[in-house]
Amino acid sequence: MTASRWLGLAVVTTLLVSTSALAQAPSAVGRWTTIDDETKKPKSVIAIYEEGGKLYGKIEKIFPDPNAPENPTCDKCEGALKNQPIIGMVIMRDLKKDDDEWSGGTILDPSNGKTYKCKIAVEDGGKKLKVRGYIGMSLLGRTQHWVRAE
Repeated sequence: MTASRWLGLAVVTTLLVSTSALAQAPSAVGRWTTIDDETKKPKSVIAIYEEGGKLYGKIEKIFPDPNAPENPTCDKCEGALKNQPIIGMVIMRDLKKDDDEWSGGTILDPSNGKTYKCKIAVEDGGKKLKVRGYIGMSLLGRTQHWVRAE
């Protein structure tokens, strides 16, 4: 085989390997429906986006209870977020890619106003997002599974 054929074969092999690797790594970027832990009903839609190599998540829509306000404010939040509308609020911040997950950032729970360390991972071929909020180390926390919004 000539050198030019070897080079061509190497280029094709590299393209095939890199294309299949990209196909196997679904992105966390997109719209995700959060599910209430107790009722198992949809609670909100979070838009996750990338900015400066980090992931952020903003509340795009909520599904309030029948007697609840349609656009509540975060009365339990502190600082600049105190009494701000929940819809449009950035609740997930500064997650950095770490192998098959994103970590090193934080997530805010508007229902109690508390901020937790956070890590996320895409599962089920991109259909689910495993979201872990915790204090201190990852063992002390709670995991939710969000589903990709239609």
